[in-house]
Amino acid sequence: MRSVQSANGTTATGRSPEKHHRILQAAIEVFAEHGYFNSRISDIAKKADVADGTIYLYFKNKEQILMAAIDFAFTLFMDAAQLQLAEIKEPRERLRRLAALHLESLGANRGLAMVFQTEFRQSAKFLSQFSHHRLIAYFDLVRAIVRDGQAAGQFRKEVSDKIAANCFFGALDAMVTSWLLSERDYKLGAAADAIVDVILTGMETRA
Repeated sequence: MRSVQSANGTTATGRSPEKHHRILQAAIEVFAEHGYFNSRISDIAKKADVADGTIYLYFKNKEQILMAAIDFAFTLFMDAAQLQLAEIKEPRERLRRLAALHLESLGANRGLAMVFQTEFRQSAKFLSQFSHHRLIAYFDLVRAIVRDGQAAGQFRKEVSDKIAANCFFGALDAMVTSWLLSERDYKLGAAADAIVDVILTGMETRA
């Protein structure tokens, strides 16, 4: 059931979607700057320009904020990916578009990339919850593309779509970590084609 929203954008519970988004973005910036365990609710409230108590109208604790921030960002990414991939029929190009979107999304928000690559993964609980509820959708998307390529005779049928999806995500994931650790400033999205070329070399049918 949806909450009733007033003319000023707040719901019957006093929650504002705009303020909710502001808190999540502030949390990402604070976690990236101080680390999850060293961050305080008061730090997030200050960054979001809200009272400390306001945070608790939306979230029970810091753990819930972290999960919500990652979940929110990932949902936006998956919605964009599914929308863009629906317009592309060729399996190879779908993989290229997904890889580019993956790297461009994180490359455009270094704070989010830092939280996802480091802070978020320090907890087996966080990672397990995310993997079971969200990341599986990403892998299913890649596996479907691989199967389409196999059906079209472009990819070798003996290649496991599950292994291919793991290799695809793993390569992109490692590239994001390398970018975060690099002292050079470069566009992360520019690496997408090179990564996909390596993946395709192992999957494409041979004449």
